[in-house]
Amino acid sequence: MENNRNFLLAMALSIAVLVGWQFFVVNPRVDAQNGATVAEPGSLQTPTVPAGEPQEEAFVPSGTESVPLAGETPQDTAQQEETPEAGRLTIETPELSGSINLQGARLDDLHLKGYHETVDDSSPTIVLLSPEANANGYFAEFGYSGQNVGTLPGPATVWEAAEGQTLTPETPVELTYTNEQGITFAREISVDANYMFQVRDSVTNTGAAPVSITPYGRVTRFSKPEVAAAFVVFEGLIGVLGEDGLNEISYSSIEDDGRVAPPASQSGWLGITDKYWATALIPGEGNGTFQPNFRYASQGRAFYQSDYLSQAVTLEPGATSEVTSRLFAGAKVVSLVRGYEEAGIDRFTQLIDWGWFFFITRPMFTVIDWLYVLTGNFGVAILLVTVLVKLIFFPLANKSYKSMANMKRVQPRLMELREKYADDRMKQQQEMMRIYKEEKINPAAGCWPVLVQIPVFFALYKVLYVTIEMRHAPFFGWIQDLAAPDPTSIFNLFGLIPIDLPMFLMIGVWPILMGISMFIQMKLNPLPPDPTQQMIFTWMPVIFTFMLATFPAGLVIYWTWNNTLSIIQQSVIMKRHGAKIELFDNIRAMFKRKKKEA
Repeated sequence: MENNRNFLLAMALSIAVLVGWQFFVVNPRVDAQNGATVAEPGSLQTPTVPAGEPQEEAFVPSGTESVPLAGETPQDTAQQEETPEAGRLTIETPELSGSINLQGARLDDLHLKGYHETVDDSSPTIVLLSPEANANGYFAEFGYSGQNVGTLPGPATVWEAAEGQTLTPETPVELTYTNEQGITFAREISVDANYMFQVRDSVTNTGAAPVSITPYGRVTRFSKPEVAAAFVVFEGLIGVLGEDGLNEISYSSIEDDGRVAPPASQSGWLGITDKYWATALIPGEGNGTFQPNFRYASQGRAFYQSDYLSQAVTLEPGATSEVTSRLFAGAKVVSLVRGYEEAGIDRFTQLIDWGWFFFITRPMFTVIDWLYVLTGNFGVAILLVTVLVKLIFFPLANKSYKSMANMKRVQPRLMELREKYADDRMKQQQEMMRIYKEEKINPAAGCWPVLVQIPVFFALYKVLYVTIEMRHAPFFGWIQDLAAPDPTSIFNLFGLIPIDLPMFLMIGVWPILMGISMFIQMKLNPLPPDPTQQMIFTWMPVIFTFMLATFPAGLVIYWTWNNTLSIIQQSVIMKRHGAKIELFDNIRAMFKRKKKEA
């Protein structure tokens, strides 16, 4: 019975890993390679798109236009070139560098100073936002729409700014614009020491008649990133909108739908998220209800857009109104995002995709991060977390290994029963259950430690894969990025032979150590009598070595260390209960069979 159980468990785990690997890694990579739509540098024609649909009367006065779509401006912008007089204002903060385009007061040039494209600090920094004319154009802007109120601030508006202004955490920048009907806009843009911008508009009606204008905000990108594991981490259009809650709209989904308009909301945020980076619009509290939209258009130059349209603001002659909005544009640092949520941004931590096991993933990250602060090394923190997990599950694992030791102790009696009642399966099962009851053995106890640790395994995988803290986090020696696979390979003698290898041959040191630990763990148990089962148990460590070689190194280190602790724990418990440790006998049996076959 034990052999059958082990066989079924091994098969179930093998199938689960194979299916999971195909589903979570291989298929998304193939789809990403086949379906990625990155605009070419020469394809800068403005798309011809229909005007947006009229919004509900409760939020937009009858007849007003909706949020502009990408490329929509009152003038011809076929080449999307800035007017010569537009100019830019420099952004310089501890975390950001870039500039504000005075045409549209648009944030379209933003670099993340603390993050590089590779582990080499001399490599280029991450470019989050870039001008619309670029192949990977990606920008954020705030503006106004309305009817019969002259030219309002929008994509083509050239704002005025005093010379020499630089946006820093200590020095906001001020912009002004007055249209032909006497509506004056004064915009103050400020930024904190991290990634949060605040846009405060003061609007004054110096004309002779009342006017009604409608604020909007939008983030637009012209390229779709290659999503390496679409089912592991969400990337696309996102928002948390009042009672409607979390909205996650993938690139493929919005390409099918064209537009998704959730119910109007009085609070929340929306934007575009990548694995590690995000832009998020946060309409100001007290500005009334806003209508969120998620859009895609493929005419001309394809684009993706998250936008909102606020309630109309009516200004009597001489009246002034203020509208304040915010924009997050940066890295999804857990502590930072959590801090913004605590400061009042509704459920902002959902910007990070914690997954289905969030109730495990978030606490696990918290513990790993706390241990990292103590040790200064995320790899060491993972090793310590593994010990903590083993301690938490120690009573269950102890009971399981004790049951397995007792199973081995009564194995000769069970073999006698099989021979004695070879023709009576019912009697055989009854006698086996009697022995289990007498010896207080639970034959299914060995499954529980494996089953309960599966959510922990996937939670750790999620932590390693989605949290930016793990990106480019070094361990020791050759492991300089715990979120990337082991870069070495036995097939080029771990770098001694200067040849490039395909991904499936990148079998590094840690995957090999993991395979050895798995092999030893399996050889602690008696060999099953069935040759097919023996073959499966023999080849499983090899199969897992190849499959896990492309997983994040931090996960392979965790699995190797977990196997090592399990081997020690199982050996001690087996010896304590008088069960024979089969390791060396099983290894010798492998070579004996080979010699006999020869």
